[in-house]
Amino acid sequence: MNYELVVVGALETNCYLVYCSRTREAVVIDPGAQPEKIFLLISELELKPRAILNTHGHIDHIGANRDIKEKFGLPIYLHPADLPLLKSNQQYELSLLLEARESPPPDEALVDGGLIQFGEAALRVIHTPGHSPGSVSFLSDNWLFSGDTLFLGGVGRTDLPGGSWRDLEKSIREKILTLPEETVVLPGHGPATTVSEEKRSNPFLI
Repeated sequence: MNYELVVVGALETNCYLVYCSRTREAVVIDPGAQPEKIFLLISELELKPRAILNTHGHIDHIGANRDIKEKFGLPIYLHPADLPLLKSNQQYELSLLLEARESPPPDEALVDGGLIQFGEAALRVIHTPGHSPGSVSFLSDNWLFSGDTLFLGGVGRTDLPGGSWRDLEKSIREKILTLPEETVVLPGHGPATTVSEEKRSNPFLI
């Protein structure tokens, strides 16, 4: 399994193309904006997209869902607890500002502990609420795609609708910091980090 990163949109969202190295089957994690950039990378890597995976329902992570789905006919995966975000007026207003499109409703529900398979690769779903009620992270053997739950030296906002510091801290401490220390954390914005680095120096967690 391998991945490529493309940074999209005004809020510089990290969109990840995660793929099976042998079959080139892929999933698109958090296509937040600028679908043409994502299309180009898919073409350059000769990938075969199989699904759209959203770590949560905020517009900067779902703003290109519709374009990706329409081009490739892919199912959209989202945790059910974030369905209300797709229908909020605030999301609609932000979509206009960020030149994003409203997402179609999800086709599949992400469930804690579930496996998303593509080719010979798979990602495990970890429900990590806090930034939003339905926030999830996706785990491979040594990578964690953490969405807006955990960043290098930071954590996700909890002042948005549905956010909860109590839930966020519990998610990070019980579900992320318990992973092997060498696990690479690939967040929804900004550079990568590791579990060991965040245990050692994240000011929100020490």
